[in-house]
Formats: sequence, structure tokens, C-alpha cells
Amino acid sequence: MIRSVALAALLATSSLTSAALAQTAPADVAFATTDASDPYLWLEEVEGDRAMAWVADQNARSLGVLQGDPRYAGLHDAALAVLEARDRIPAPAFTHAGLVDNFWQDGTNVRGLWRRTTLDSYRTDAPDWQTILDVDALAAAEGKNWVYRGSNCLPPEERLCLISLSDGGKDAVTVREFDSVTRTFVEGGFELPESKGGAAWVDQDTLLIARDFGEGSMTTSGYPMIVKRLRRGQTLDQAETVFSGQPTDVLVGATTLRDADGAVRAVLVTRAFSLFEAETYRLNADGTTTQLQLPAKSDINALVQGQLVVSLKQDWTAPSGQAFRTGDVIAWTLDDWLADPATRAQLVIRPGEREAIEGITATRNSLVVALFENVRGNVYVYRPNPSGEWARTRLDLPENVTVGVGSASERNDQVFVSATGYLTPSTLYLADAATGALAEVKALPPKFDAEGLEVQQFEARSADGTLIPYFVVHRAGAPTDGSNPTLLYGYGGFEVSQLPGYSAPMGRLWLERGGTYVVANTRGGGEFGPRWHEAALQENRQRAHEDFQAVALDLIARGITSQRRLGIMGGSQGGLFMGAMLTQRPDLINAAVIQVPLFDMLRYHRLLAGASWISEYGNPDIPEERAWIQAYSPYQNLRAGQPYPEVFIHTSTKDDRVHPGHARKAAARMQELGYPVLFYENTDGGHGAAANLRETARRLALEYTYLTRRLMD
Repeated sequence: MIRSVALAALLATSSLTSAALAQTAPADVAFATTDASDPYLWLEEVEGDRAMAWVADQNARSLGVLQGDPRYAGLHDAALAVLEARDRIPAPAFTHAGLVDNFWQDGTNVRGLWRRTTLDSYRTDAPDWQTILDVDALAAAEGKNWVYRGSNCLPPEERLCLISLSDGGKDAVTVREFDSVTRTFVEGGFELPESKGGAAWVDQDTLLIARDFGEGSMTTSGYPMIVKRLRRGQTLDQAETVFSGQPTDVLVGATTLRDADGAVRAVLVTRAFSLFEAETYRLNADGTTTQLQLPAKSDINALVQGQLVVSLKQDWTAPSGQAFRTGDVIAWTLDDWLADPATRAQLVIRPGEREAIEGITATRNSLVVALFENVRGNVYVYRPNPSGEWARTRLDLPENVTVGVGSASERNDQVFVSATGYLTPSTLYLADAATGALAEVKALPPKFDAEGLEVQQFEARSADGTLIPYFVVHRAGAPTDGSNPTLLYGYGGFEVSQLPGYSAPMGRLWLERGGTYVVANTRGGGEFGPRWHEAALQENRQRAHEDFQAVALDLIARGITSQRRLGIMGGSQGGLFMGAMLTQRPDLINAAVIQVPLFDMLRYHRLLAGASWISEYGNPDIPEERAWIQAYSPYQNLRAGQPYPEVFIHTSTKDDRVHPGHARKAAARMQELGYPVLFYENTDGGHGAAANLRETARRLALEYTYLTRRLMD
């Protein structure tokens, strides 16, 4: 999406109270409700000697247990074989010239290759790939732990590119100009030091950059607050400021709105003043800015045949007087709308009550949309008529699967679309949005034995009566006596939908070995559009926790599993989900994999990118909001004498999005209370907890070894 406030995160800005002060806190103060009553603040010192010594001790003990299990080696080898397999579908990305790019990792290219071929060659069984950048070779030559974070190439030639490289998997990146024809970094070209932020091409000699420019240039969320214009040959100090936000904003950034021929139609600056709300400004030729008349909760999706397409995340009365609903997709003729914001908009899509838009892209002449009904997808093509109205046709893809819209061509109406399911390996199609023609390009071979497995969809009734859908993947005719080892996965936040998809590692390491896999579609996600997300925001966050608990209760009531055989898994916001289940309903579970979690919700806003999530959770510095957060914050709600199972918590030292202190403090507090805890911290890897395929295989093997011990033994 062109305008979006989906965020990455930045370095910590919190100050730490000394451990000595914390240890002198009055005994009658509730646990960790103030800095003075938190004895584990020293674990927030990411690279502190004491903290890292604690991590080393924990790693040695946990790895000794899990890697010492005789099943670990087999699970690790199986995971690595799946991850390094060469018969995967190479994810295609159209270039403006109609070529196909791909980023590829395998056992030989652990860090990966950026490579390119023709569309005709890509459609063959053995494409003729030409390497553009070898990240393994670059890392070796420069002595760096580089992780490739993508390229941004200047249309229409796309010869000059901005390459983003992360040190060890952090969100912060170094940006360097690269010539994709000579396949070398441009000598004396643009180079931006490590920071979170972005850079947009205006022309071959001009960038708009939002970076860390030094003191006073970052928001309290740790994101860029200032956009500057950088011309070729200038130093960062010489760049001209074109827009400044406020310290209390989440971030500011810039982008260029281009037509299908690569011509700039508008230069846009976005000021996100909360995680979900933003203002967008047009940067005028004279250096002034004009705010666009858009609702705060909206995204600019595409420019199609001169039509600006926008999706709404709130009810809105446009300057024209037209009333639109949350979830609507609307469009204006760009030139008319820029000249007169009161120009009437056309309604393109109005999703139904149980529908949600999960993807929008544009070819040269068409809008291509993945539209889901009850978590099952279809792909539709929308084209504007001369009158400005939009006609719709459906692509003839398989039904009852997850569909995805991928890269689209700006030269014609070709677009890659995919179909997949829990037991259905991904199939990639090349569609012609103009004619509806559909051709299978590649199909993933089965990566695990699905013989005898089936997928069922059920609904659980949450505490307030809302029906929560969930999927169960298990053996057909599995017993209903509670004996099935079952892994329940959840996320429940940030409007992120949990859609059916083919996971080769999960299938090989869990389903193939007799496990049952369950995915909960709780509120907080986007399965039924923005309203499904908004139903669990801030003071209503507990609803999402109750949804997840309702699914667990329903699984047990149906006899699919039992407390003895039920484990849960989730990461990041999903790690908070796991912590809430652990502290509120430990009687329902016998295992919990808590990945890179949020856990101390009274301090989350002071750690790394936490302040940017206040619109999701609320502000702990406001007493009323602090009260509802404290009611569920897992760290403060850990208690002695509870039936907590042994948990497996893991994080990464290089995670500069969710602070590793959350996971560390959770483990330390549980151990203090006398509970068994397995804790592992990868010293690289970023928020994904793995910087390369081998680290990913190790993480997977650790997780499934733990789950085997807890649920299958």
C-alpha cells in the first residue's frame, strides 16, 4: 500500500532504574507496578554484562535439555531439509521492464541471492537466473552479518536501486545505492547510515529520506520525525528539511505516487500521529505542503487509469457529502480530486458483514483484490468504466482456499496470484486481469505426508456471546476422547488475519507425527475487516483473550483434545496472547511456546517501538488506561501456587522491535516463583528470531522438541 501505518520499530529510549533501588522497594507494593518494585529492570540492558551473563546461563541450561533430547537431531534435520529445499516456488516480482526478480535462500546461499530472469524463462522448470547481488559473498567480503531487507529501484529503468542491509536481522538498516546493470555499488553514490526509516526516489539525483538525523529528529516511538530532500553529492547535514512532525507522532515518511509509466503524479508525505491514524500531505513544487482531504484511518492503495483508490478504516463523510462505511474502497479521478477535494467518489467495494479485503494490487489497467468470506478467499478484478463506475469479474481459482494477490505488471494486465491451504501446497498462477485467463505457472510439491488428514472449521462462543471461527487440521476420524496432542496458535492484534496456509515445517514436524494443529481467528485480527480489529482495541483487549480461551474450551468440550494434551503458541503480540492465557487460564493448557513476546505491558511503551502501539493497547501513563492494561499484563499477573506448565520462551538480542527484556523478565519472574522455564535467546536474528535458514531450523527444532516432550510423551 502507498500510504500505510504498518510499522517497524526502533532502538530503546527508556531509562533504567538501578537494580539496587528496585531491590529496596517496599514489600507491600504490587509486583512491578512501579520501576521501584521491579527487581528485573537490569534485564532490559540489552547488551549489559550482567544481563548477557544471565542469558548465557539460561541458554546453556535450556539447550542442554532440548538439544539433549534424542529427538532433537531428527527434528532439526527435517526442518533444515524443508527450509533448504530447492523445489520451492521462487517468489516472483515483476520489474517495470517486465522481467522477474526473486530473492532466494537455500543451503548454499544461506543469506540469499537477489536474482533476475525473463517471464518466459521463469515459467519453465529450470529458469535461467542471473545473479544481481550475492549477499553471502558481500557479507564475507565485508566481514558483516548482513541480512537483505530489499531493494527500491527507480522507475521506469530500474537500473539505480537502494539496497537495504540489516546487521544481524535488526529492523534498522544501512541503505546503499546499487547499479543493477553493472551489479556493483555506485562509487560515491547515495549511502545512508544505519537507522530505521525510509527513502524514496524522486528522480535519479534526488531522494526524500526519513532517518535518524541526530538529537531531536526522532519521535518518542523511536521513528523518524523529519523528512529531508537529499540531492546527489550532498552530505546528510546538507539535506534540506521539507517536513517535520511532532515528537508525540509515531512516524513521518515520504513516497512518490507514480503512474504505470513510472511518471511521478504526486510526492506525498505521511504523518502518522498514531498507529492507525495519519495525515497525508502533497509536497508542492515550491516546497510548501497541502494536506489531502482523507480520513485519518485510510490507506492509499493504487493509481489505476488515473483513478486514485483508497480503502477506509472508519465511517466517513467525504467533502462531497457522500457517506461511506468502514471497510469501503472508493476512488476518485486523481487530477479532478486534487483540484477539488469535493469531487464525488465512486464506491468500488463494500464488503459484507463476514467479508474482509486481504490484499489489493494494481496492474496497468485493473485493480485486483483478494476478498475473503468467512476466512475463505476469492480474487476479483475491478475495472473503471468510462462513466467512472467499476465493473467486477471473478478469477476462476479453486474455492475454499486462501488466495493471494502478488506482483502485478505495470506494462500490461498480468498479475501473479496464488492459492493454498493447510493441506494444499501453494500453486502459483499467472492471470490476465483484462481477459480473466488463468495459467498455472508453478506448484509446490507436497512437503509432508497429508494422507488421511482433514481440515475442519468450527466456531466457539466467546464470553460475550460472539462466535469465533477456528480451523482444526487433524487425522480424519481422530478420536474424540481428548487424547490428541494439539497445538493452538493465535495472534489477535493489529488487524493481522490468520488465514489458512501451507506450512511445510509444521506439517513435517507436527502433523506428520500425529499432532493436531488449530488456528484461532479471534477479534483483534482482520478476518472480518476493520471492525473485527476494533472490537478488541484498548479497553476491549480482554475480549481477544477471552476469544482465545473460548477456542481452547471448545476444543476440550468437543473432545478434540484435553488439558493434558493442549499446547499454545504465538509470537510478538501473539506472545502477549500466550502470556494472558498462561496467567488467566493455566488450567486449560500443558505447554506454551512464547515467541519474542510482549509481556510487561506497564512498561511496553518505554521500550523500543512500544510507544507506537499505544493506539492498540492504551497508555499506561494514564491512570484509567493503566488500570485495564494492568488487569491483563502477564508480567504483573504471574502468581505463586498456580498450575502453570513448564513454558518455552525465546527471543533475540538483536530484536529492535519488541524488546528482549519482555521475555527475559518473564522467565526470571517465573523462576523466582518456583516454576520450571526453558528460555533461549538467539544473539542474532531480529524480530524474526533468526537471521538465516540454519538459525530458523534450530528454532523450529527447539520448539517442536519442547512440544513433543510436553504433549506427546
